[in-house]
Amino acid sequence: MVTLRPMSPETWQAWAERANAAHVEEMVGLGRWPVEGAEARSAKEFEGPLPAGRATPGHSFLWILRDDGETVGSVWVGPDVEIGLGSLFIWDLLIEAEFRGEGYGRATMAALEPFARELGYSSIRLHVFGSNEMARNLYRSSGYVETDVTMLKPI
Repeated sequence: MVTLRPMSPETWQAWAERANAAHVEEMVGLGRWPVEGAEARSAKEFEGPLPAGRATPGHSFLWILRDDGETVGSVWVGPDVEIGLGSLFIWDLLIEAEFRGEGYGRATMAALEPFARELGYSSIRLHVFGSNEMARNLYRSSGYVETDVTMLKPI
């Protein structure tokens, strides 16, 4: 139902800018970061796992294409700890809003399994915010289990 295709250097740059902006919006919206300095903080976090940007070894930046070739989303995966050992980590997954609820998220999760095995990984790991119930349901229904939970109470 979906094919994963590597991003070109040109499309990666546009994707990276959009991913950073979305991360800023999410972190500010959750109240985890103040607006002031959020863009710089996001850029610094992005550079942590990607010291060489798109060329960082072990990281893949992929477009998610449906059968007719239309792009329905994107996914960034890379090593959790060490390339080819332990878990492949899903750093970012986006299904475009107009394609959500049509099975592309589930198809992407399924397509990542053989991709990860080919790279030598025995599992796939990810992080999801507790408030993102749609994504949490997708991951649970795809066979993922919660391994830890962080909780917060504003006072």
